[in-house]
Amino acid sequence: MQKVFIVGCGAYMDAGYGCPGEWRCLKAAALGEGKFGAPVQVMGFIRCECPGRTIAPTVGMTARLAEVKPDAIYFSTCLVDARPGCPYGSAEDLAKILETKAGVPVILGTHEYKG
Repeated sequence: MQKVFIVGCGAYMDAGYGCPGEWRCLKAAALGEGKFGAPVQVMGFIRCECPGRTIAPTVGMTARLAEVKPDAIYFSTCLVDARPGCPYGSAEDLAKILETKAGVPVILGTHEYKG
């Protein structure tokens, strides 16, 4: 079973813009729905905090504390599709940084649940 980390937008979740938190991402991961394609084991759920500068070190710390290198990192749907969008950068730019630093693929999005 693939081991993954999920990165969610902390500001988006806190503001209540339609994302109640991580339960939708965790449901999709457990059931293999959405971008997962098969059930996965979530080894860490990380909140990206503005302005996003600490996300790479936070992912690194999570990997050390979990004692696992993830097979992939998934950006939550709220981070990827946030409206209003992140004023500090795009999900694509952040994904490139994480892929370089962590050495694992970053997948944009987790689920397609509505409402």
